[in-house]
Amino acid sequence: MKITQIEAIPFSIPYVKPLKFASGEVHAAEHVLVRVHTDDGVVGVAEAPPRPYTYGETQAGIVAVITGIFAPQIVGLTVLEREAVAERMARTVGNPTAKAAIDMAIWDALGRILGLPVGDLLGGYADRMRVSHMLGFDEPAAMVAEAERMRETYGISTFKVKVGRRPVEWDTAVVRALRERFGDSIELYVDGNRGWTAAESQRAMKQMADLDLLFAEELCPADDVLGRRWLVEQLDVPFIADESVPTPADVTREVLGGSATAISIKTARTGFTGSQRVLHLAEGLGVETVLGNQIDGQLGTACAVTFGAAHPHTARYAGELSNFLDMSDDLLAEPLQIVAGLLHRPSGPGLGVDIDTEKLDRYRVDN
Repeated sequence: MKITQIEAIPFSIPYVKPLKFASGEVHAAEHVLVRVHTDDGVVGVAEAPPRPYTYGETQAGIVAVITGIFAPQIVGLTVLEREAVAERMARTVGNPTAKAAIDMAIWDALGRILGLPVGDLLGGYADRMRVSHMLGFDEPAAMVAEAERMRETYGISTFKVKVGRRPVEWDTAVVRALRERFGDSIELYVDGNRGWTAAESQRAMKQMADLDLLFAEELCPADDVLGRRWLVEQLDVPFIADESVPTPADVTREVLGGSATAISIKTARTGFTGSQRVLHLAEGLGVETVLGNQIDGQLGTACAVTFGAAHPHTARYAGELSNFLDMSDDLLAEPLQIVAGLLHRPSGPGLGVDIDTEKLDRYRVDN
């Protein structure tokens, strides 16, 4: 079960329409496929989605750090030595999605070798999750129309609305339009991606006080320490920390400092090993968790639903598992299917997915 090689393959797949939000916008999935080879002939896979405006990683940077730094440190270890792998990668600061993809690919390889699903190895709580869909910036009518399409086509009834524009009334009008269109038949929460100040966030939440929101996420920057604490103290819905909590230490700081009352867990950022650490910490601190999305493709989404369904705490709420629907194509040989608002984790050993090699050849950008 020794690791013999780690590949980092950059690829680019266009989105049907760009996803726009306060900290940036995405026009193509310019991600990295990570493949971990073992001496058993088994290959584990995972996906690293760079977000330069959030974590500082780029596609080229992920390839460089994996091939130039992480692979030489890890080759020769076994897929059972995940703590040793994590310790060696931790010597290099940052690079969260590169580290996470290696971790998840190793878990995939382990599951394939053992003939067991990773979801069962992680906890085995369930085999499916309810799906939440993210709605990016647009006019109210367009966002309502997208929500209607998601409900009619996929049965999705939970929506995370991207907010954070100025004036705040642009976004509060969208959320109100969604509630007026669907009534209490849907769940709604908002994500500001740090786009507002604390004062703007408070004004916006007052304007939406009658809309029965489930959560509010990253409305203002965590660096605005006193302003964010002031805001969180006034809210009557859980305040989710997302990009401000890339490590368990950050989770502890934000929660104990009064700057968050819920945590977004993203396997693209913390892998399976790190995500379990964050989850158990959140359970110990008594805060809610939401399974987030890093605008993952189907491979990354397979990782997310595998982790989220494996634990009761992450399976409690709908997971953000639908952004691959906005991609023009994908790499999986067997596409994921959202039916009746649910996504099942793929069955089979490991992650239960295989890469379509013809599609990989078509979309890779290192040829």
